[in-house]
Amino acid sequence: MVRTRFAPSPTGFLHIGGARTALFSWAYARRHGGQFILRIEDTDVARSTPEAVQAILDGMNWLGLQHDEGPFYQMQRMDRYKQVIQEMLAQGSAYPCYTSPEELDALREAQRARGEKPRYDGRWRPEPGKTLPEPPAGIAPVIRFRNPKEGVVAWDDLVKGRIEFANAELDDLIIARADGTPTYNFCVVVDDWDMGITHVIRGDDHVNNTPRQINILRALGAQIPRYAHLSMILGDDGTKLSKRHGAVSVMQYDEDGFLPEAVINYLARLGWSHGDDEIFSREQFVQWFDLDHITPSAAQFNTEKLLWLNQHYMKQTPAAELAPRIAKRLEARGVNPGRGPDLAQAIALYVDRCNTLNALTDALEVLYIDINPSPELLAQYLSEEARPALADFARKLEDVAWETPAITTLIKETIGRHGLKMPKLAMPLRILLTGQTQTPSVDALITLIGREGTLARLAGYRA
Repeated sequence: MVRTRFAPSPTGFLHIGGARTALFSWAYARRHGGQFILRIEDTDVARSTPEAVQAILDGMNWLGLQHDEGPFYQMQRMDRYKQVIQEMLAQGSAYPCYTSPEELDALREAQRARGEKPRYDGRWRPEPGKTLPEPPAGIAPVIRFRNPKEGVVAWDDLVKGRIEFANAELDDLIIARADGTPTYNFCVVVDDWDMGITHVIRGDDHVNNTPRQINILRALGAQIPRYAHLSMILGDDGTKLSKRHGAVSVMQYDEDGFLPEAVINYLARLGWSHGDDEIFSREQFVQWFDLDHITPSAAQFNTEKLLWLNQHYMKQTPAAELAPRIAKRLEARGVNPGRGPDLAQAIALYVDRCNTLNALTDALEVLYIDINPSPELLAQYLSEEARPALADFARKLEDVAWETPAITTLIKETIGRHGLKMPKLAMPLRILLTGQTQTPSVDALITLIGREGTLARLAGYRA
């Protein structure tokens, strides 16, 4: 059975890069009828926080990436890691090293001075015929993995192709610190082994960790997973993705008014493709997803495309489903969505004009608050010749059938009687009804606001 995992470190929020990794891992498991495991790699105690853990869980839940097992926490598995280290010490695939930090610093400095790559020189590594020094008193050793010295470690990466490292380039990795705490690369190996992970899908910043992890897995007699390393994501300008490009918490996209469906669709196309298809459902994505069509080159974040997708999904979502989200946003501003037209009808009228829920909330807010039109706008658009027409129109609104065709006819009849062109009446109506110059068609707007609300907003111009 295919078993994938997403294993974030809770030292920050779940950002776009991590969310894409989670999506691809989740989709691969779903595509093959497998299982998706969530693991929290929280061994960096100094930087891991409960808030960051919750942010990861919230982000995964908002995106709808439900895990089948977990979340597992590495800090709760310390006894297991220490057990494996003792087994490795017993079988000779790991050994204690008493080299002090000061000695390591001096060693590396001397190597750099000779133009060599800084690396541990194996002074405490057991070898046949080698006599090790007496362990110094009062120094707790680190535990190092006895990496093979000969040959290469290689794998066929499912994104990048064949990758090889010479074992001679890999020094003996510390797998437990002097205080007994196991290190990241070791914990990952034991977790992937114990959890039966078959496919490791992760960012290509982990490529250099992979040969060490493969060698440890082999030393343990464990099955080696298949690896797929995803290339980095660049910002709109081609530079490394940063906060100014959108590399913020996934939940910030919720706060900014994006739909999870749009974010999922966008992430799916960020380094993967299915022909020329740009818009597809989560279900369609799972059906199509494979690792063969992930590009090995860096993906580029495009804010405009994300906004375009979000607008598409907003337009496709029934207004009644958007209404609770807009109501929540209005209420957060102190605006009562019950004081005005039906919210779902208002959304239906305005949604085509907006690309985020926040922009839609901005547009709709004027329908639920008292309007005080700008004197400057009124001076600009409410001409003396239009005032009689506006008063005439307002009086006749009291008796007109309240439906858009009837209101359209009344507007046309009014401008005809007063010899005006449409904007001469429509623009002051927009400003008096909403305080804005850009609105949906004025007849549909009047229908939406309702007779009572419209007459109240035109009250000063009905005489």
